[in-house]
Amino acid sequence: MKLIPSVCGALAAAWLALPALAGDLRLVMVEQAGCAYCAAWDDEIAPAYPKTAEGRFAPLVRADLHRGPPEGVTYARPVLFTPTFILVDDDGTEIARMEGYVGQDFFWPVYSKLLQDKTDYDPATH
Repeated sequence: MKLIPSVCGALAAAWLALPALAGDLRLVMVEQAGCAYCAAWDDEIAPAYPKTAEGRFAPLVRADLHRGPPEGVTYARPVLFTPTFILVDDDGTEIARMEGYVGQDFFWPVYSKLLQDKTDYDPATH
């Protein structure tokens, strides 16, 4: 069966628009020494993160701003601010990012929405 190029292009575009499926998703936290906002996240979010549905869905990996991405991870663009949270799929490709941290009341709803929009995450089932 021969596919028409425009059909192939449409199929590829549809495939790329699909949300990422749960698997080896990870949340990379890019940080640097002396970052007060990173320290605030560590105090307010880090202890609970692995115990949450979001944390089990996308475990946390830390990366130093000055050392670049963890092995096997590719950022879509340079990281300029800390903390920056980068959601990556199982092949290490950036899916989405959140830059900065202004408190737990902002972090959780924005992060949950990001997961729902960019992956198959459903808070009711995870």
